Amino acid sequence: MTQPDPTPAYAMLAEIWNALGGPAAALETVTLSGEGALPSVFATSDLAQASVAAAGMAVAQWIHSSGAPLPPVQCDRRLASMWFASSLRPQGWQGPSLWDSVAGDYRALDGWIRLHTNAAHHRAAALAVLGLDPLQANREEVAREVARWHCAELEAAVVGNGGCAAEMRSQVQWAAHPQGMAVAGEPLVASHLVDAGPATPRPIDPSRPLAGVRVLDLTRVLAGPTATRCLAGFGAEVLRIDPARWNEPGVVPEMTLGKRCAHLELDQPQDRATLETLLTQADVLVHGYRADALEHLGLGPARRRALNPALVDVALDAYGWSGPWAGRRGFDSLVQMSCGIADAGMRQHGSDKPVPLPVQALDHATGYLLAAAAVRGLTLRQTSGQGSQYRLSLARTAHLLAAYPVTQAHSGFASESPQDLDAHLEQTFWGPVQRLRAPLQVAGAPMHWSLPAGPLRSAPARWG
Repeated sequence: MTQPDPTPAYAMLAEIWNALGGPAAALETVTLSGEGALPSVFATSDLAQASVAAAGMAVAQWIHSSGAPLPPVQCDRRLASMWFASSLRPQGWQGPSLWDSVAGDYRALDGWIRLHTNAAHHRAAALAVLGLDPLQANREEVAREVARWHCAELEAAVVGNGGCAAEMRSQVQWAAHPQGMAVAGEPLVASHLVDAGPATPRPIDPSRPLAGVRVLDLTRVLAGPTATRCLAGFGAEVLRIDPARWNEPGVVPEMTLGKRCAHLELDQPQDRATLETLLTQADVLVHGYRADALEHLGLGPARRRALNPALVDVALDAYGWSGPWAGRRGFDSLVQMSCGIADAGMRQHGSDKPVPLPVQALDHATGYLLAAAAVRGLTLRQTSGQGSQYRLSLARTAHLLAAYPVTQAHSGFASESPQDLDAHLEQTFWGPVQRLRAPLQVAGAPMHWSLPAGPLRSAPARWG
């Protein structure tokens, strides 16, 4: 490697890169720059830097697969950590709140539980269990009702009703839990390769390496959209698909950068046929549906592979792909509660309530790993003619982070300054914004986005 490193970032990067099946020699071309860290019981800034750098390494290898020299990669620790919070700086306007009014942590009879209610149907599911009106309930009423329950019983009731909740467990409890044991036995990046016929190499522009690559995005909220935003930053054509009932107003301006967003109802035969046509023409599919959801729609792995043998199929899950919770609905903040991260933060800070990571690092890190997996799949297809399937989960990323507790004090980061912002003024649907400068540099291939952020369901469901 290029320099000795006093942080776990290089060790994390080596572990990630090995999980992606990348050549070890490529690690010699990476520079991880910067000092400081987000305040955290775990090496959160190291995870940010390592995961972003891994995506850059995958892009560099993709460029190299065309016969071009392998470009060096540099990742800025401070900027990577800042992007894990938000890249968006609105100019003269303000976006909606990131959280629903009753989402959050509540004290139950025997501990703490988190309710995730950002989606209207998840809110309704949780409040129905508590016997509250989903349109009128407030935090005080929710707190009063939660206090009547044991954590495990309420978690099971909410999840069983189609909602999202997580009891706060310690790391020791999670390690002994059947799902914790299942996740610990899973690879960080699970991959499966299939023969798709002779390789048909495509030309690659080293300055815009993913130009011409079509990415079909069936993901929500943060991890999957982070992945496809990253791919768009290197030139990929990203088409995101959402149903009419879905909305995530707090993060859409952040996460639709560089994408076209369309509307399909996949339970309708005509729209499902449209999606199948899009799949036949895609290079990459990134999806975050629960494990059996696409299968129930007639779009399981075998069907997707039949439609497009060379497809790079990248799947995201919350709690892992094996064990009793495989396919359970989940989000970053819930996984932090389940796997002991919030409990460890509480203990370190001497607090009387859960203390999560300072950013939703599981989402963002997994997003960059998804992007890296997608580009690794493209590279394998380019060089060997193989199609590929990759599977990652927030819980397995949490398992990686938990192996790197902070053992020494770090200084914080310098305050944000105008020099941290890209000079380009992005004209979004909501108003002008500036973005943070990209934290990742692949030599000769600067990240930039051809399309501003826009609303969901605002474009036709077809490739441009």
